[in-house]
Amino acid sequence: MKISVVKEIKAQEQRVALLPAGVAALTGRGHTVYVEHEAGRAAGFPDEQYAAAGAILVDQNEAWANAELLVKVKEPVASEYGFLREDLTLFTYLHLAADRPLTEALLEAGTLGIAYETVQDETGLPLLTPMSEIAGRLAAHAAANYLTGPNGGPGRLLGGSPGVAPCRVLVIGGGVVGTQAAQLALGMQAEVTILEMSPRRIRQLDELLGSRARVLMNDPLTLEQELAQADAVIGAVLVPGRAAPKVVKRSQLGLLKPGALLVDVAIDQGGAFETSRPTTYQDPIYEVDGVRHYCVANMPGGVPQTSTKALTNATLPYVLQLADQGAEQAVAANRALAAGVNTRAGRIAYPGVAAAFSDLPGEDRELFAVASN
Repeated sequence: MKISVVKEIKAQEQRVALLPAGVAALTGRGHTVYVEHEAGRAAGFPDEQYAAAGAILVDQNEAWANAELLVKVKEPVASEYGFLREDLTLFTYLHLAADRPLTEALLEAGTLGIAYETVQDETGLPLLTPMSEIAGRLAAHAAANYLTGPNGGPGRLLGGSPGVAPCRVLVIGGGVVGTQAAQLALGMQAEVTILEMSPRRIRQLDELLGSRARVLMNDPLTLEQELAQADAVIGAVLVPGRAAPKVVKRSQLGLLKPGALLVDVAIDQGGAFETSRPTTYQDPIYEVDGVRHYCVANMPGGVPQTSTKALTNATLPYVLQLADQGAEQAVAANRALAAGVNTRAGRIAYPGVAAAFSDLPGEDRELFAVASN
């Protein structure tokens, strides 16, 4: 098979979809791998390493045109829509439920779009988990950083000091992101509360964290009580393949303390706060009703060496299967990959995306059920 790796052009994205070691694994099986010039340099992997691994170095147009399977990190941006076509399989993060223009472009082109974030096996979401772990840790770093005075905050140290109370960090959502955020905040000696809706997950978190954090059932009254006490609120909710639920309304911002900070890790899926809008590392903060918001999209892109290695460790086995078997056969043989299919032959193939865009063509509900299992 012909596999291509392109240079990411989304703002602030420096990761790359395959390491030279991954290229070597593919070429060693007889596949042809095209790598766009400079695709890996920002992540610490220069062209010379790819060439030594057997890659053919090409420009952007050649990379897209030659590919049967194109492996990316982030979803195509508008300037890349013209490269999409019917005989192409695209394997990347897509987040379509929050991106109608890309969804329409994939449907119009007829591209087989397989989304990292909805590939699902018995362990959960294996291609989303490593980036969720990193994003959760970065969220705690952001809270610590933007509560300081030089960064526009109230001038508080997350963990306090002997004789001085620590900051209170409220984490909404106890999944992978929330757990990692809570653990790192606890490591910085903050006072941490996690709100979660699953009784089973609450018990798991209670066993994991013990008395170091409060783990509470998330109900409207508890949420408002905790918002009123929080110095930083981390939105860590996720419904795979769907737009994130709005867990904090604009009307509730008045409950927060002066100088409180909202950190929205769900922004790639539309955001967990009603007042969220995407920001960048260059301009990360804005204010609504006196409350500061940190809504940096694609947070793992800020640590490209760490996140590239973590991501490609998880994706390479699936890339090898797609290349060895062909996309359609691999999807048919692997239920995890089948769950990752978001678009196919001009139709939406994932229920969460279909729910977001009910007016766009979708596959029948039986196929949706297969993709969800």
